[in-house]
Amino acid sequence: MKKLNKYLFAILSCCALLMTSCETIELDITEDPNFLVPDQADVNFFLTAIQEDFVRHLDGTAVTEDNFASGDDGLNIIGMELTRMSSFTNPTASNYQSSFQAAVFDDEWTNVYRGIIQDIRTMTPLAEEAGLTRHIGIAQFIEAYVITSMVDFFGDVPYAEAAQLSEGIQNPILDAGADIYAMAFQLIDQAIVNFNSNPVANPVNDFFYNNDYDKWIRAANTLKLKLYTTTRLVDSNALANFDSIIISGNYIQDTTDDFQWNWPAGSATNPDTRHPRYGINFTAGGGTDYMSNWLMNLLDTTNDPRIRYYIYRQSPQVPGAEIPPNEETLRCSLQTPPPHYVSGGFTFCFLPNGYWGRDHGDSQGIPPDGLLRATWGVYPAAGRFDDDSFTAIAQPGDPTSFGGSGAGITPIMTAFMADFWRAEMAMVSGDMAEASNLLSQAVAKQINKVQSFGGLDAFADRSFEPTSGEVTSYINNVVNTFDNASTPGKWDILGEQVLIGFYGNGIDPYNFYRRTGAPTTVQPNIEPNPGDFMRSMYYPAVSVNANSNVSQKASNAEPIFWDNTNGPSAN
Repeated sequence: MKKLNKYLFAILSCCALLMTSCETIELDITEDPNFLVPDQADVNFFLTAIQEDFVRHLDGTAVTEDNFASGDDGLNIIGMELTRMSSFTNPTASNYQSSFQAAVFDDEWTNVYRGIIQDIRTMTPLAEEAGLTRHIGIAQFIEAYVITSMVDFFGDVPYAEAAQLSEGIQNPILDAGADIYAMAFQLIDQAIVNFNSNPVANPVNDFFYNNDYDKWIRAANTLKLKLYTTTRLVDSNALANFDSIIISGNYIQDTTDDFQWNWPAGSATNPDTRHPRYGINFTAGGGTDYMSNWLMNLLDTTNDPRIRYYIYRQSPQVPGAEIPPNEETLRCSLQTPPPHYVSGGFTFCFLPNGYWGRDHGDSQGIPPDGLLRATWGVYPAAGRFDDDSFTAIAQPGDPTSFGGSGAGITPIMTAFMADFWRAEMAMVSGDMAEASNLLSQAVAKQINKVQSFGGLDAFADRSFEPTSGEVTSYINNVVNTFDNASTPGKWDILGEQVLIGFYGNGIDPYNFYRRTGAPTTVQPNIEPNPGDFMRSMYYPAVSVNANSNVSQKASNAEPIFWDNTNGPSAN
């Protein structure tokens, strides 16, 4: 069963978020909470664990806790790395196959099957017996999201027989991805029925909507929009089903209904309730992640108003740009660009204006640059807002260096995301005028959301925030460029805005990139021959080694059932 920190998390998160349902959770210290059996367990404890494990599935954890044997990434950062939203950096290899071997996803796999799904299977009969139908609805919604995201990354996975508590099923079989999607739609419909029910009691801790079930129903319909968009290439009814939800208006249209996880940042340990990207990077030794040179260059050269919220610069100068090359801190600043970078016109190694990051696939080890490289800003991880202070992050004794302390968000499904999906579907149907309007609407909503995070960094000089005129000018330029582009050019522009706008969410951009092949403008791998792009992930070692019904894939080039393309052109 769950560790004690699950219950501490419930208390810390509940009180930090000032939820009206917050109450003290009493633990019977005569029973070890690590070994509770179903008849000793509280349904609310299970639902708290399910919700927390859900966000760990997406964003991982900064330290060893829960179902993660080590501080590890969730699916979001993997998707962001593959789509150049974050830097794909492996100290030992640039090629995809070596970087995403079978052991990479062991923790994520365990978190889903031994954590989320097993807890749902254990909780559901207890909730049914107690008449707690809305607890079940939330669990069904989460299960539908989680299991379809597993399909999106791995393809066919165990499901129908997975996490069966009855004896006899030791080696669950793989279910076809298309079948799992069909079962997920059924789960969503069942969740909506339960959201509309009148239970004996509501959950003590609903970390998403605080027991507002009109919002839960809008989120459920928005999840359907996401899945219809994802499967549009293989489902002839996807567009019509998508449009019927849009016509109903019963989906997430306003930012106040956004489905996101709010990190309370009340603790760094037992459990760490800060945004994981903050916990991993805002240390006394500086950043751990590298920011993507491709993304930073795109933001900087287009005067994107989000750049100071997304990226915090610790240094105003980068070797090779404003200052001489430095072999110790940026070895590639002394090297010549690879020929395919030169021929393609891609930036290499360094950018001006202090945007110190890495190219896609750079595997040149880790130099002493933790307090020099650019890092996560105030959105979405609640790092620092970039006000040209150029001071090192998270320095002991300097409260100004901690930014928003990690009280950020995991954006899961939002109003602007729904608009981006609508823009894609409009393009598919040939309505470029509507696609243009929806693109404008999506970018405007997303920028407005990002700007609302500026106040999380209480010590920042907010005079550096963009003006409303600068924001309007940027949006107009995006729309005008889209309107005047060819159809392939329109897909590239939409694709760039998806990668920028979904920052912090890597699952949907990774799906978009494989589904559309756009944008074709992304920086290629620094290695000229990095092998096949990761169109699906290898099965984790923990699954292949323990389940006789799971055989490892022959290749990472195996597509997901909804991907009938030839794969992205940029490797």
